[in-house]
Amino acid sequence: LSQRYGDVLQIRIGCTPVLVLSGLDTIRQALVRQGDDFKGRPDLYSFTLVSDGQSMTFNPDSGPVWAARRRLAQNALKSFSTASDPASLSSCYLEEHVSKEAEYLLGKFQELMSGPGRFDPYRYVVVSVANVICAICFGRRYDHDDQEFLSLINLSNEFGEITASGNPADFIPVLRYLPNTALDLFKDLNRRFYVFVQKIVKEHYKTFEKSGGHIRDITDSLIEHCQDKRLDENANIQLSDEKIINVVMDLFGAGFDTVTTAISWSLLYLVTSPRVQKKIQEELDTVIGRARWPQLSDRPQLPYLEAFILETFRHSSFVPFTIPHSTTRDTNLNGFYIPKGRCVFVNQWQINHDQKLWEDPSEFRPERFLTTDGTVNKVLSEKVIIFGLGKRQCIGEIIARLEVFLFLAILLHQVEFHVTPGVKVDMTPLYGLTMKHARCEHFQSELWASLR
Repeated sequence: LSQRYGDVLQIRIGCTPVLVLSGLDTIRQALVRQGDDFKGRPDLYSFTLVSDGQSMTFNPDSGPVWAARRRLAQNALKSFSTASDPASLSSCYLEEHVSKEAEYLLGKFQELMSGPGRFDPYRYVVVSVANVICAICFGRRYDHDDQEFLSLINLSNEFGEITASGNPADFIPVLRYLPNTALDLFKDLNRRFYVFVQKIVKEHYKTFEKSGGHIRDITDSLIEHCQDKRLDENANIQLSDEKIINVVMDLFGAGFDTVTTAISWSLLYLVTSPRVQKKIQEELDTVIGRARWPQLSDRPQLPYLEAFILETFRHSSFVPFTIPHSTTRDTNLNGFYIPKGRCVFVNQWQINHDQKLWEDPSEFRPERFLTTDGTVNKVLSEKVIIFGLGKRQCIGEIIARLEVFLFLAILLHQVEFHVTPGVKVDMTPLYGLTMKHARCEHFQSELWASLR
């Protein structure tokens, strides 16, 4: 549609006019240069069901209180991910947690190869990624057989289906009152996840010792902030106990589904592009060797792996649209008048497949991101849009990129992935807030060192 009608297109879903933005320049103009005009969220029905309407990510509020809470969440996330852990040999908390989970995955894959001889990697990756954000937020990990934990994270598909741009129940009110299995699951997931996080926060309150000065995780950090603000009667940014739960839920979402989906798509591209997988592993052998495992500090020296990740983001475009935006005031864009409160869809998929930006966009080719001297083309890499832009850009983007890199680096340093001979991999995307693919239960792994 954007090729026919341009980068600023208005459609109607039900009775609601919706603005659809395409084109890198247009989207940057709207979300970055005119960021204050487009930083709102529409007051959609599905958004009111997330954290009882108090989610920082989905709430229509975009004022100074929202901005301050967003900064608080970003700082807390940074403190317990990219900050260094004095009690660990790892460079930071994130590296420590990812390394532990990657080691578990390698052992699990080896165990499965000794038994059934094949496996569905998503089943295990989703738990390991969830455990990384749990370690950062809650200071704990869960067993891969914990049924309560599994039941929550395995419902992420329903969450993405309902909150994706264009959910009919948001625009045709009568649909909210008709039988809707996905919507019922969505309500149940939000209720159960709220209870799950609420229980953990209450446990943290019982064990929190502010006088000792030892902050164990993000939840402790938010509790400390909450107590400090209560002591300051003039503090204008309060964080209630209820808000702590909502912020933690938002952080969990920011650090979970996107990373899981990125790794899952990466594994599919690896088994369907064995040449690419071999080049990554040869690069890992050259740079890392066999005496140690990859670390985050190795990232600048692994340009081909970085190019592969960028091409996975671009080609799959597994976040085809951002969470819907809305205009906060009357504005103009590309000569068009746009009234306050207009719902806005941001078409990231179009950018990542725009023939004006990419040569042969339908072709999967990591080399497109490498310069003639073998380094990552920074200008081109910044044209891949997967985490949004501007004031609503995903707060977990930096951590997500590091996490995807380290998981893949460690896994590919140790094993080679392929599928059972004769099995055709289905790479058809399934639409949602993050586009998943059909599950593949025919993955196999083999120690990379034994193949040389």
